[in-house]
Amino acid sequence: MKRFIVSLMAMMGVLTLSAQSSIYDLKVKDDVGQEVSLSDYKGKVLLIVNTATRCGFTPQYKELEALYEKYSKDGFEILDFPCNQFGEQAPGTIQEIHQFCTANFDIQFPQFDKIDVNGANEHPLYTFLKAQKSFGGFDTNDQRGKFMDDMLRKRDADYDKKSDIKWNFTKFLVSRDGRVLKRYEPTDKLSDIEADMQMEVNPVLSNIMARRSIRKYLDKPVEHAKLEAVALAGINAPSAMNRQNWAVRIIEDQKLMADVKGQTRNAPSLICVCAPADGRFDLDAGLMGQNMMLAAQALGLGTCIQTGPIRFLTTDEKAKAFRDSLDIPEGYRLLYVISIGYPDEQPDAKPRDASKVKYIK
Repeated sequence: MKRFIVSLMAMMGVLTLSAQSSIYDLKVKDDVGQEVSLSDYKGKVLLIVNTATRCGFTPQYKELEALYEKYSKDGFEILDFPCNQFGEQAPGTIQEIHQFCTANFDIQFPQFDKIDVNGANEHPLYTFLKAQKSFGGFDTNDQRGKFMDDMLRKRDADYDKKSDIKWNFTKFLVSRDGRVLKRYEPTDKLSDIEADMQMEVNPVLSNIMARRSIRKYLDKPVEHAKLEAVALAGINAPSAMNRQNWAVRIIEDQKLMADVKGQTRNAPSLICVCAPADGRFDLDAGLMGQNMMLAAQALGLGTCIQTGPIRFLTTDEKAKAFRDSLDIPEGYRLLYVISIGYPDEQPDAKPRDASKVKYIK
């Protein structure tokens, strides 16, 4: 009974931590035993890795250092946590481990005190990381992945159903705002990790990756200057022979917005994009919309592009005042609208199918 109560209390602690903590609330000890707050790394892209010095994957230190040297100037950090839980392959003190790593791989990234990443004494950092990203499996088409899967399944037939760290050199990629983006197993290629990192380290790419369709907005108006910046980004989109065959109307009037409430995600403002009715320049107008949504993301705003409300906005009597205010040019039609405002939600990214892309070499 006592053991059950202890286990239950531990489970409740894990649930509380995973539900409430930000990674920046956590503290770790460095290689000289000094406490370090992970909030010191806020605004940086992090790769957090549990390491060992006598493992078949230990040569990954060389690849990790190469990544660090290449991207550290762009706000990238590797946080190294030696761990002796896997085959006792990280023996010795943290000072001995650090001396080995600097002598053999000349590592420059920060190395922290030895920790447990699984079990009763696991560090809260790893409780948090595992709660955010569970084990996704080894690639059994890869020789090393199949070896790891076979080895671990012999020990536990259901090993893959648990979120535990499976071996040395498991890695977690963390965004500049503290979101745990992805978990990598030790057999995953560093080149794949680098590709994901680039999407976070490069500000343009990270802005693209961070944009989501927002359907809930704060009751807060968008500053006119920000709407002007969004519009400027839009009209700088490419168009056929630079004809700029579009017309943009940005609605800030709250009375007009009230007339169409419920059709526009209850956003405080609405961007209406019109294009020639013959459809020849719809692509140009689409490129304009993408520019505006990415500009809004960079300015801390959320957007949602919609075509669903078009029929209501162009035909319903309730939207007449709204429709008349647009002053759509002759020969043009309302193509789509973009709800825009300050987000009141943070939706997760939906899966993307990379198999849709093929490279012809």
